Amino acid sequence: MAREKLSAVHVRQSPAGKYGDGAGLWLLKTSKDTGSWMLRVAVAGKLRHMGLGSISDVTLAEARLSAAKWRAMARAGKDPIKERERERREATRSLHLLEEVALDAFEARKPGLRKEGQAGRWFGPLENYVLPKIGKMPVAEIDQIVIRDALKPIWKSRAATSEKALQRLAIVMKHAAALGYDVDLQACAKAKLLLGAQGHEVQHIPSLHWSDVPTFYASLDDGSISHLALRFVILTGLRSTPVRMARLKDIDGDVLTIPAELMKGQKGKTAEFRVPLTAGMHALIERAKPLTRNGLIFSNPRGKALSDMALSRIMVRREMEARPHGFRSSLRVFLAEKGCPRDIAEMILAHNVMGKVEASYMRSDLLDIRRGWMDRWARFVTTGKDEVREDVPATAGVIQLQAAS
Repeated sequence: MAREKLSAVHVRQSPAGKYGDGAGLWLLKTSKDTGSWMLRVAVAGKLRHMGLGSISDVTLAEARLSAAKWRAMARAGKDPIKERERERREATRSLHLLEEVALDAFEARKPGLRKEGQAGRWFGPLENYVLPKIGKMPVAEIDQIVIRDALKPIWKSRAATSEKALQRLAIVMKHAAALGYDVDLQACAKAKLLLGAQGHEVQHIPSLHWSDVPTFYASLDDGSISHLALRFVILTGLRSTPVRMARLKDIDGDVLTIPAELMKGQKGKTAEFRVPLTAGMHALIERAKPLTRNGLIFSNPRGKALSDMALSRIMVRREMEARPHGFRSSLRVFLAEKGCPRDIAEMILAHNVMGKVEASYMRSDLLDIRRGWMDRWARFVTTGKDEVREDVPATAGVIQLQAAS
């Protein structure tokens, strides 16, 4: 029995109910003012119900056109619902949105990144300052104007971060080009010209003068894992990452070996770094053991490494300008003022002090000599007194190169 076709007035005025327009198109009203379109169509002998949108978004005429399209698809033996989903996926894929390409680029680079990068630090500048503004744009539409406008608010106020964001966006654009997408590989370089000079000076991380370190060290007395880890940072002169990631299995007697991947700027199996453990360092490790989880010396209660902010937060809460990384500077100045030879002091901080040729002949990391200076530093930090011990080698200080045999 033929049904009377709907009209635009009928769509607007009908109360809640179900109304047919013929050929499987139905109007489903939930109230006088709300409702939706539904197409009922047979596919391979099975009845399918396909939503066509809300009446507030889709007019009667549009619903009829859409229904005709999907009925034709069904007559051709295709499932209109599956075909619509396929079309949507292809439409999204054809856009090649920046956020999707950026994630793909990040995944491709992960194997070559240090652990902080794998955890997201490499991706952070993009995620925080670029993608919220232009992440939904197709990469083909991104030009220097778009990039300039995205980074302009932080270009001078957060110079280092904005520079990283721009550099990593350039890597993403190259990744997009490698995928065969039509992008402007010069967009980032042109945006940098438009943004202009940042006019900033390098800001060194604030540090305590070495003479003030004993007082601060003594104040870290609550026995928490964060306090113990920060004390370990101070005594060893290590960066935060190798301390937070250090494991009990890497301790052999009076030596803690830091794997190469945790050392900044060092790669390869030969770049691991040996830390001479003093009595004070051993004492900290013993105090941390009852709190240790999953083999980490300084783990959080969930058995994971302390966060990068866990140590900084101690100093932030005390409204100090200095930060944990600054204790490397405190140690370096102490060593210089106490007469430690430059090469030894740089080796203590795990800095590269030799060229490739010199390094190929240097077969020692001067562990015992470094141990003497670290012992002197540890005793000063823990007692406030600088006393030279004659039984520990500290100033046998000129590096002796061993000729290759």
